[in-house]
Amino acid sequence: MLEKYKDFLRDTDLGLLILRLNVGGLMLFHGFHKLIGGVEGIAGMLTSMGLPPFLAYGALICEVVAPIMMILGIWTRAASAAFAFNMLVAILMAHTAAFFAVDPATGGWTAELPALYLLGALALCFTGGGKYALTKGTLFD
Repeated sequence: MLEKYKDFLRDTDLGLLILRLNVGGLMLFHGFHKLIGGVEGIAGMLTSMGLPPFLAYGALICEVVAPIMMILGIWTRAASAAFAFNMLVAILMAHTAAFFAVDPATGGWTAELPALYLLGALALCFTGGGKYALTKGTLFD
């Protein structure tokens, strides 16, 4: 019965599109929050670590521009690499104190959300955007 749907159920390019929509689309909520509310919180964290506060705008770019590029499939590998780096920095800045901890309220790893974003972006770094990307077959896709 499922034989006639075999090609649809094994469509890697459709899976990559779903991954791009998932990782990029969900991160846009965080990016728009920073765009509207400002980056002062991240700038304060950077300052407390001895880093220049203007780096917070890099996080804003990586959480707004890179996800839009990922969703559309524009230079997917490059956008995903920037986004993955941003998530690695976020994990190091905000989650190292309790890196091996479990959230008692949910039972989940305390860094699981940024780790999911990081790993999804890394997957796209290795695969590219697939045939439903706007810039398929280029060096950065």
